[in-house]
Amino acid sequence: MPVPPEPLLCGVDEAGRGPLAGAVFAAAVILDPAQPIDGLADSKALSPTRRETLAELIRARSLAWSVASASAEEIDAMNILQASLLAMARAVESLAMLPAEVWVDGTHRPSLGLPCRAVVRGDSLVPAISAASILAKTARDAQMLALDAEFPGYGFARHKGYPTPEHLEAITRLGPSAIHRRSFAPVRAAARAAGAGLSS
Repeated sequence: MPVPPEPLLCGVDEAGRGPLAGAVFAAAVILDPAQPIDGLADSKALSPTRRETLAELIRARSLAWSVASASAEEIDAMNILQASLLAMARAVESLAMLPAEVWVDGTHRPSLGLPCRAVVRGDSLVPAISAASILAKTARDAQMLALDAEFPGYGFARHKGYPTPEHLEAITRLGPSAIHRRSFAPVRAAARAAGAGLSS
């Protein structure tokens, strides 16, 4: 697959479609061919320390980058796929420069007034998409760390909102918080269990 000549290409990826709580994040990155970054890869294949190191390099060396999100309320209102595409569009629209073409990880494309293509496994094949995956993941993890202090007891700092046994037990015990995605079946089930426990 031929990659458009940079700096014309913008890579886009999201983070946080699977969690039960918090926003879904997306990032858009236009890499600078004059300042290459070694080690770009799918964020899921990198350690947290390596992700943070690369995120700093991406922010410092890219021609343009942006991170955006869609809230838990927006996810519940429109579904996680549409909210993810909304976050992607917001990220591209917030860039400081206009790309000639946008490549997005996966099989779906946001609605943009630009040429846009979806690239399966793009986060491991296209450096600009890899960079976007890293920025989106580190931004979302940072938010979940902050929310751990705001909503204690759920363990957000450890599981980042994913449906771990610890997280499901906490929702059952405490009920959903303000940042839980109530349209997600495990949250609804845990909320019902919490309500049953209170009424018994």
